[in-house]
Amino acid sequence: MGSQSICVIIAAKNASSTIAEAIRSALAEPEVSEVVVIDDASTDDDTFQVAKQCDDGTGRLIVERFDVNRGPSAARNHAIGISSAPLISILDADDFFFQGRFAAMVADDDWDLVADNIAFIQQGSPSATNIVPRRFAPQHHFLTLTEFVTGNISTRGIERGETGFLKPVIRRSFLDQHQLRYDEALRLGEDYELYVQALASGARYKVIRNCGYGAIVRGNSLSGRHSTQDLRLLYEADRKILADYALSAEEQSVLKEHERHIREKFELRDFLDAKSQRGLGGAMVHALRRLPAVPAITNGIWHDKTARLRKKPTQPADIRYLLKGTPLSS
Repeated sequence: MGSQSICVIIAAKNASSTIAEAIRSALAEPEVSEVVVIDDASTDDDTFQVAKQCDDGTGRLIVERFDVNRGPSAARNHAIGISSAPLISILDADDFFFQGRFAAMVADDDWDLVADNIAFIQQGSPSATNIVPRRFAPQHHFLTLTEFVTGNISTRGIERGETGFLKPVIRRSFLDQHQLRYDEALRLGEDYELYVQALASGARYKVIRNCGYGAIVRGNSLSGRHSTQDLRLLYEADRKILADYALSAEEQSVLKEHERHIREKFELRDFLDAKSQRGLGGAMVHALRRLPAVPAITNGIWHDKTARLRKKPTQPADIRYLLKGTPLSS
């Protein structure tokens, strides 16, 4: 197995309608020596079988199934454990790779993580197989921890484009050297938390403008249905990183800002849970017991109530790109 060979890891749950395109796009890449699919206890009865039927006879496809749902972090950690390729690439079960993705990513050897541009494609757009991504000038830069975390603090009214969406190729040796794996308690922000820890450990995180990853934007995305507990665990993960790593003052400041950003979302959701369970009176008692949270609750409610009065967003484009770059003519 070559030093540039890649294991593509796909954690899947109820993805029978999309998993085949994801697997085939991975197997089509010559740098890919392993594709490991973990069916995370799907209830559709088809995801596992559809995935197994994608075997192309090269012996590169491994499909396993959890009997109990354990979440994407556990699925990815298990896939890392049963694979051996020196490079690791995560592919969501409803996304795909554009042909030739990895050639641009592994052309140089000056990184521990390397990510490329992402094309966000609206569900219902032409078939992914017919889409040719825009070509960008071969610019690159290295993300700092401060830049990465800042890029994960969203702003109301601004189309989401967090750096946490990036899908880097990761060196297994770096993960092993620093004993890094996904936090299996997290079902929201597990990628973010792993990459922050990698950057805090000194990772060289290279970002290129070439577009090789296609992400389908769906209204029923699982990532949009996170729970109150998910939010709590994510801001607590920030606190743990602050406690565990020797960070600069600037890095500490931006991590504290991200922690506050997520905690405010948690406080609003926690208040709304209390209202749903105990009525408005019970929710007010809940809020008064958490006085420091009241500004976050009132601000969140005001934004939600006035959202319909603000300018309606324009119809999203069929394709948009996460990273800005200089387009090249065909």
